[in-house]
Amino acid sequence: MNVAIYARVSTKDRGQDCENQLRELRQFVVRRSAEEWRLVSEYVDYASGGSSDREQFKKLFADAAERRFDLVLFWSLDRFSREGVLETLQHLQRLSNHGVDWFSLKEEYLRSVGIFREAVLSILATVAKQERIRLSERVKAGLDRAKAQGKNLGRPGLIVDRQKIVELRRQGLPLWEIGQRLGISKSSVGRILEEQVGENAS
Repeated sequence: MNVAIYARVSTKDRGQDCENQLRELRQFVVRRSAEEWRLVSEYVDYASGGSSDREQFKKLFADAAERRFDLVLFWSLDRFSREGVLETLQHLQRLSNHGVDWFSLKEEYLRSVGIFREAVLSILATVAKQERIRLSERVKAGLDRAKAQGKNLGRPGLIVDRQKIVELRRQGLPLWEIGQRLGISKSSVGRILEEQVGENAS
């Protein structure tokens, strides 16, 4: 089995580096060599785990999509990602969708291999589903609260100088040119003229 390891420390983790993680991860692969584990890639980021915009993290997924390895081994889930429950589980699901397993060294229950594989995947799928539901409920609650406070949730209305439209029309400009000058559509110009002076826009 071809194995890739991922290690990360935050730039805020003063005085720390990834060597402690890497050493234990490498040693673990060696101990599993009897099961034909082979270390083929290492991905190391010195960045916050709160975003997936990490150079090596993105490379990991690009290589996973090409099946350059069979399993990703990481120190712990918070070293892999700290973006939140839903986002983190989605990352794990992406690996699974690529046919790549994942394995947390420090969390025995967070592994997509072994006798509990199906149970783990089922539990994570359920957690992700519930998180999506909670997120949707939070968004709806926020919108309802904003409406109750009288906030306009639609797109802001376009402020148009109606007298300017009338003036430009009197100068003989066609509707499309008036619209271009004022940043509105030809049909909007026609409608405003009808309202202002009863002119037929057709």
